[in-house]
Amino acid sequence: MTTANQSRRKFITASTAGAVGATLTAAQWNKVLGANDRVRLGIIGPGDRGQQLMKEFINAPNAEFVAAADIYTRRHDEVKKLVPSIKTYNDHRQLLAAKDVDAVIVATPLHCHARHFLDTLAAGKDLFCEKTMTWSVDEADACLAAAKKASKRVIGIGQQHNSAGYFQDARKWAKEGLVGKVTSVESWMSRNTPRGKGQWVRPIPADCNAQNVDWKAFLNGRPNRPFDAHKFINWRLYWEFSGGNVTENMVHQIGWIIGVLDLPAPTAAYMSGGVFSEKDGREVPDTISVIMDFPNDLTVSWQSTFSNSRFGLGIRILGSDGTIEWLAGTTDMVTGKSASGWSYAPEKLNRPNSESIKGDAKGDNHYANFVECVRSRKEPNSSVELGYKSALAAHLANLSYRRKQRVTLDSARQSARQ
Repeated sequence: MTTANQSRRKFITASTAGAVGATLTAAQWNKVLGANDRVRLGIIGPGDRGQQLMKEFINAPNAEFVAAADIYTRRHDEVKKLVPSIKTYNDHRQLLAAKDVDAVIVATPLHCHARHFLDTLAAGKDLFCEKTMTWSVDEADACLAAAKKASKRVIGIGQQHNSAGYFQDARKWAKEGLVGKVTSVESWMSRNTPRGKGQWVRPIPADCNAQNVDWKAFLNGRPNRPFDAHKFINWRLYWEFSGGNVTENMVHQIGWIIGVLDLPAPTAAYMSGGVFSEKDGREVPDTISVIMDFPNDLTVSWQSTFSNSRFGLGIRILGSDGTIEWLAGTTDMVTGKSASGWSYAPEKLNRPNSESIKGDAKGDNHYANFVECVRSRKEPNSSVELGYKSALAAHLANLSYRRKQRVTLDSARQSARQ
């Protein structure tokens, strides 16, 4: 076992033990919060994505930000422009100790999610964790175990597709049996950037230096080394901190598929691809093909490229009785028209009297849903169980790519224990 794995294992064990935390019943919570009171939010990691989340939550009814914690001092000034009265902390543990914080949003780099997830539960706070839930399989197992022990906590995951109308209609069609037996699901996500400018490469602010960043906290148990501003800002490009496009994008679509079809975790995955679009020093691949095996004779494929955006994002659930299709920004080769939306089309062989359906569900605001669940003590649309299954799918795919072989969930867990 590597030094990094040993450090992570010690952290997971200690944090899981502490994550049982104080739990409140709905009645007890109402005494604390009050049925008509606003949910007081804190955020750990208000970087670019974190500030996007803040703007979403600010617009949600019955929510307000009271605290933010970040290891980069620049973020303190930025969040005060959004919420002038907000308290800022360098250490997330100071935020978690604050008695005026009801729920915490975790929007830190992926390799820090598990630490902040477990620490938040141990502090007795409700939790919204940005996707992907964790960086590794063993972290996912530890976080799910902690969530089950802290059973009275409200936990939501940032997989917002599961609140949308295209999720609600598709799930309804699947539950009604309109698709019949599903043995294959196709999915894809395509992007492009100007030649010579790789996806996710961000400029480094002038004040991003060792004086303004708690570099040790960022490393989070990884081997120590001198401060590296490029890796701090562009952490998504490196395996040590990221899961690449699989944990940034595939996880959203896999979570949608798992939710629509009510699937368990995948049993195995195979992934091929490489750094083909821009050879700019990144480690994570920009061109990807994934095949995942699920129980009950189902395969799910996902393809992605950073060199062509014509076909946008899409999913096709292929059943014996019909097809569910969700498209976003797909451009037709012949007409040049862009298509977005979701629909059902019957297989006339098995449903000769059925008609096509165009989806029209309005869906929920994902962030308002979490806030309301903090108030009602109900489960959010994107639950910790769904976040867990989606994370496992992403981790199996990445392990397969890095090992250059098909990886099963059992073998991934065995490797994590070694």
